[in-house]
Amino acid sequence: MLVLFETPAGFALFKVLDEGKLSKVEDLWKEFATSDSARKMVKLKAFTKFDNTAEALSAATLLIDSKPSKGLRKFLRSHCDGETLAVADSKLGNAIKEKLQIECLHNNAVMELMRGVRSQLTDLITGLAVQDLAPMSLGLSHSLSRYKLKFSPDKVDTMIIQAIGLLDDLDKELNTYAMRVREWYGWHFPELAKIIQDNIQYAKTVKLMGYRVNAVDLDFSEILSEEAETALKEAAVISMGTEVSDLDLANIRALCDQVLALSEYRAQLYDYLRSRMNTIAPNLTALVGELVGARLIAHGGSLLNLAKQPGSTVQILGAEKALFRALKTKHATPKYGLIFHASLIGQAAPKIKGKIARSLAAKTALAIRYDALGDSQDNSMGLENRAKLEARLRNLEGRELGRSAGSTKGKPRIEFYDKDRKKGAGAFITAAKTYNPAADSVLGRTTEVATEKPADKQDDTPPKKRKHKEQESSQAGEATPAAIAEGGEEERKEKKKKKKKQADVDDAVLQEEEPNVKPEGEENETNEKKKKKKRKHEAEEEQAAVESQSKKKEKRKKEKKGE
Repeated sequence: MLVLFETPAGFALFKVLDEGKLSKVEDLWKEFATSDSARKMVKLKAFTKFDNTAEALSAATLLIDSKPSKGLRKFLRSHCDGETLAVADSKLGNAIKEKLQIECLHNNAVMELMRGVRSQLTDLITGLAVQDLAPMSLGLSHSLSRYKLKFSPDKVDTMIIQAIGLLDDLDKELNTYAMRVREWYGWHFPELAKIIQDNIQYAKTVKLMGYRVNAVDLDFSEILSEEAETALKEAAVISMGTEVSDLDLANIRALCDQVLALSEYRAQLYDYLRSRMNTIAPNLTALVGELVGARLIAHGGSLLNLAKQPGSTVQILGAEKALFRALKTKHATPKYGLIFHASLIGQAAPKIKGKIARSLAAKTALAIRYDALGDSQDNSMGLENRAKLEARLRNLEGRELGRSAGSTKGKPRIEFYDKDRKKGAGAFITAAKTYNPAADSVLGRTTEVATEKPADKQDDTPPKKRKHKEQESSQAGEATPAAIAEGGEEERKEKKKKKKKQADVDDAVLQEEEPNVKPEGEENETNEKKKKKKRKHEAEEEQAAVESQSKKKEKRKKEKKGE
């Protein structure tokens, strides 16, 4: 029987010299107590070493999956004719038996035999020292760990962290330099800052133009639009700026060169960052974009660290200060951090930004885990999740539109206009008033206006006769305006009397129901009196007790003296 043993240096085949001892599994370890006894038990038959680390790694990864490598199959074909092979993995034994038709064995005795061989490995294999075996096993374990974590040079996220940090620094420096160019050249041509808003165009224009008097003869069509070019040439003629020397202008142009060089390098760095993000985290890039994805990775420390975070953490990553301030002051916690700059959240209405941020963070967490630990390198999952989020965004926006229109299904409710309706916006509470021409004031015709009245309200009788008419009508039983007013006052007086009577009756009923109820002031006074009496009584009792004790002491003293 042969024993297949894997080492970091290669594969070894051992011949079992005494198969009878395999039946005693409990005592098998004694055979490998020393190197001499181990040589009596097994003997090295063949050994094949790995040519390089890559071959060792591929063989080890296949063995983890219980698959024989190409070199192992060739090695076994040449040395295992008609022999039984003892293996440490039953699945590997089945694969060897299926592909090479070699009988394989795996049981407790074989596992104990493997332990014994491992303990005396350097003595059983000649030329393999301990100091050589240790670095081999260490290098192979490191390579295997990298393979298991999908850690390859193409997936190094450190480059992304450095690139996004440099990109942010470049933006700050570029902005500072551009503001300095505007301020410096503004002494010579202050009107140019209002005409050209873009910093790069401003630097290119200053570099090309130099002195403002040269603007009339130059062509700015490659840099500016026609309107901006026309405005620049007109402003250059009537500019209020001061004159500058050739040395000043040379330094301004040198600063413009720096601005243009930084802008070119920034564009190059952005292209590099985009390519690295599409290689390392394609699904994250498809969801939130290159810049936001790179900032998330930089904030998390690495792609693997970010993959360990839940969606709720990804959502507020970058807003830690606001989160802890909100928790301390017991206010509302922030809804988004770095993820706020993603295009999907920018498209959402202010009311639904929180919902979209939560959904996007959940999908982003899945995309990060897929990129960090997945096998495929495409962005299909990210594009699919982005399409789902866009559909959800449209759905939420449709709901908001439906609510604003007054219908839950998104269809506007048609309302008929009614001018006499008393509820609702836009309807008249009362009917519209007609125009009254008598309200017009016409100077110089006051007497005529005063005498003119509508046809139904004209009364030419003098005041004395009017009084006489009212008296006659009252005698006849007709109701005059004065009588109506008097009758209304009488009714009001009667109502007041009735209310007073009712109030008196209610008070009497309450007094009958609660005869012993006293006012609050009286109750407080009685309670205070009782407390004072109680305190006085307690003080008197204490004083009497003290006096009695003192009398007893005096008696005892007298008795002692008498004795």
